[in-house]
Amino acid sequence: MPDSQEFLAAAGAVVDRVVATHTEAVASAAELIAKALRGDGVVQAFGTGHSESLATEIAGRAGGLVPTNKIALRDLVLHGGAPHELLADPTLERDPSIAHRLYELTAPHPEDVFVIASNSGINGCVVEMARIVAERGHPLIALTSLEHTARVDSRHPSGKRLTDFADVVLDNGAPFGDALLPLPGGGAACAVSSITAAYLAQMINAEVVRLLTDAGVTPPVYLSANVPGGDEHNQALEDRYKGRIRRTA
Repeated sequence: MPDSQEFLAAAGAVVDRVVATHTEAVASAAELIAKALRGDGVVQAFGTGHSESLATEIAGRAGGLVPTNKIALRDLVLHGGAPHELLADPTLERDPSIAHRLYELTAPHPEDVFVIASNSGINGCVVEMARIVAERGHPLIALTSLEHTARVDSRHPSGKRLTDFADVVLDNGAPFGDALLPLPGGGAACAVSSITAAYLAQMINAEVVRLLTDAGVTPPVYLSANVPGGDEHNQALEDRYKGRIRRTA
């Protein structure tokens, strides 16, 4: 039976592989983000299901960049007036039409850059959001499992995947189905995509901070709200992007 040590070994191997093979892709993603920030753009981060954790890792956290906004399905209710019952639909992320409403509610500026995560890269909402983003001329960074997305059919009417619209693609290294440890009766346990996504997000964050610093720009980075002066520091930076970044749950 699988145990914690087996998971640590398996997950560590995936993390090591992802870190070792993404130097160029991380640098390219960081260049897109730094360019956007220097042009008064905002990072728009989106993911559904557990891929929302990537957007949470990017937007509104201590040590992260302030000009970041998380797009989530619940924005339809919180900001769009949709009935809360809508969120009870487990297939909502498969509906391409939802992406149009989310994009409208976000109201991104032309300078904004998008980061979209989806382990499978095939659900209608995510693929349609990527299509809209590319059509509107925003740079797009995609994070997905290349192994998984290659083995399944797209659920988007076009037959395309998230990767088809991206300027930079980051492979989270997750196996087909995400889970790492085979079970005796079939199936597998213990997913890895959220772990590698967090690594990639923070690698990009570090490179963006370096690029801005090298360009003589003070990186707009959050302090923890739980340290003295954190609230005041963060509020002063957030005021620069008032109306463009949301800090809802």
